[in-house]
Amino acid sequence: MIVVRARWVLPVDSAPIRDGAVAIDGDRIAWVGRADRAPAGERIETGDSLLMPALVNAHTHLDLTVFRGMLEGLDFPSWIRTLVAAKRSVMDEAALALSARAGVREGFRAGIGTFGDTSDAPAAFDALRALGARGVAYQEVFGPDPDIAEVAAADLASRAQRLQHDATPLVRVGLSPHAPYSVSDALYREVAALAASGGWPVAVHIAESADESSLVSDGTGAFADALRGRGIAVARRAASPLHLLHDTGVLATRPLLIHALRCRAEERGLAASAGASVAHCPCSNAKLGHGVAPLREWIDAGVPVGLGSDSMASNNRMHILEEARVAGLTQAARFGKADVVSTGELLHLATLGGAQALGLADDIGSLEPGKAADLAVFPLGGLAAAADLDPIAAATYAMGGTEARWLFVAGRAVLADGRFAEPDDADAAAMPALAGRLAEWRAARTRE
Repeated sequence: MIVVRARWVLPVDSAPIRDGAVAIDGDRIAWVGRADRAPAGERIETGDSLLMPALVNAHTHLDLTVFRGMLEGLDFPSWIRTLVAAKRSVMDEAALALSARAGVREGFRAGIGTFGDTSDAPAAFDALRALGARGVAYQEVFGPDPDIAEVAAADLASRAQRLQHDATPLVRVGLSPHAPYSVSDALYREVAALAASGGWPVAVHIAESADESSLVSDGTGAFADALRGRGIAVARRAASPLHLLHDTGVLATRPLLIHALRCRAEERGLAASAGASVAHCPCSNAKLGHGVAPLREWIDAGVPVGLGSDSMASNNRMHILEEARVAGLTQAARFGKADVVSTGELLHLATLGGAQALGLADDIGSLEPGKAADLAVFPLGGLAAAADLDPIAAATYAMGGTEARWLFVAGRAVLADGRFAEPDDADAAAMPALAGRLAEWRAARTRE
């Protein structure tokens, strides 16, 4: 038995506990309560700190970690084109693997124990397994040309099944038909059928940008022009991106809807009825100029919502407590009043909400006996007095960017008093060289 003590324990589903502790037995939480009533066991004293469930990053692209700062100031279609070209030109399997491992470790530093990752390569899946993280590795598929839908779906099935052989209780495999501008209606239907036949979880980028909405509802805009330039026929596909998922059967798979900014009340009702969930990425949404998602309305519709950082190419930081802060601030600004989303709701989004969105809430997201021992400990430092006034407000509005000191995943300390369980010296030394190659590629492209 290991007993972790902190100045404040935030169980999420019950009131904060001052001078609290959590007892870990193997990979499970055995007890939660006041430290002076804790069972006997090895003691870890964390001092003036907040102890909470390990955070959940409901959406990221771990293999793009090295792209931080490379795609600044681009409009969304140009951002995508540049990213795709750079990946093809510079990022081989070893580079993707290195970048993904760096992303997992960055998440550990931010107190993230669980990742919902989307990628068309095995790098993130391998990194999650190797470093002891928890997560769902959604395998992406692309194919805007309907003529290749069957081939693309068969390739996706093959990739997912290969990874499934190495799946563990911690790391699962899912499917991700990328987005309406990169996936045809025929491919959406193929993936929906594949998911239904194999029970695969599904994640999809949807309702993210104005150009995406114009493509689907009118056959116009930058994405429509790009597809026509490739010789792919473009016409109106559905009333909206959400309706497109409904019409092609994807919504019936209870998918994780990534971004979901541009959804009217009727569409939110469709998603709720289908049992879909949402990955809300407020920092990425803002940085790419997409706007502010209807977070309050998604919550009120009864749809499970978690927070995601998105990739470091579109956010620059991976910190879910910061996403919680920005989520609260942007909703307050949008409605013109304070506390549109309460601090308790923000903490829920960062933990149990993310677990619900990924289908993992039976195991993680709150501190309860019997659940998996996924815990994060953040030092309070100069915020101790603020935490004594309101520990949940301190966590959600004051601690964005604070590094965790301890992080347990399934009872194992993947970060112990600020040190990784798996050494990262070689990867840390290799990342600058990889970033340098990307910078050289970008500079050469700019000169062309």
